[in-house]
Amino acid sequence: MPELAGRAALVTGGSRGIGAAVALRLAELGADVAITYVTAKDHADEVVEKIADHGGRALAIGADNTDADAVVRSVERTAAEFGRFDILVNNAGVFPYGLIDDVTLEEVDRTLAIHTRAVFVASQAAVRHMTEGGRIVSIGSNLAEHVPFPGVALYAMSKSALNGFTKGLARDLGPRGITANVVHPGSTDTDMNPADGEGADHQRGLLPLGHYGEAADIANTVAFLAGPGGRFVNGTSITVDGGTNA
Repeated sequence: MPELAGRAALVTGGSRGIGAAVALRLAELGADVAITYVTAKDHADEVVEKIADHGGRALAIGADNTDADAVVRSVERTAAEFGRFDILVNNAGVFPYGLIDDVTLEEVDRTLAIHTRAVFVASQAAVRHMTEGGRIVSIGSNLAEHVPFPGVALYAMSKSALNGFTKGLARDLGPRGITANVVHPGSTDTDMNPADGEGADHQRGLLPLGHYGEAADIANTVAFLAGPGGRFVNGTSITVDGGTNA
């Protein structure tokens, strides 16, 4: 029997990139999977269709992480549709870029709403449904730990907040048998940071392995944490960046 059979998961921002890879991997392991999207409904439908084609159950939910009520509704709909809620993957994100002089307060508010407030809100809503064995995995960034170039202060700040939140969750939820961890990807070939995009050569220069990671690399780490192998991993961060932060 697949190791996640009978489990239900929600992956925020699951229509493309890392989120889509995570959703597909969890489904491969037997989980029922809901994903959220904002504008890319066609991509979200493709993910759902791929899961359904392999006999899995999947659901796409339109929900913007800047809308706290929509985030809660996505959790509630997942629990109602699948009859349970076991795994939350906080993945939805943006990549604000700009020197501190140029960043607007609106950008600050939007970024923190998506990367921190929504993670808190989704986690708070999810644990109301979780029982022992529940898993919360948040997708951070290796820039939360080391910043090798300018222009990402806001992004790094928002992602580093996940470290403290995850440690706090581990203390709050550990006695209930629920774990919380954060995965920090490095340069990963996605729409947000393509391996042939502007600045990619500079990023490759920071990589001991010399090449970008794939979304599947992150998905496999998330799946490990979500499955039985992650039962004793709690309150920590795992950096998957090819050695950039070494």
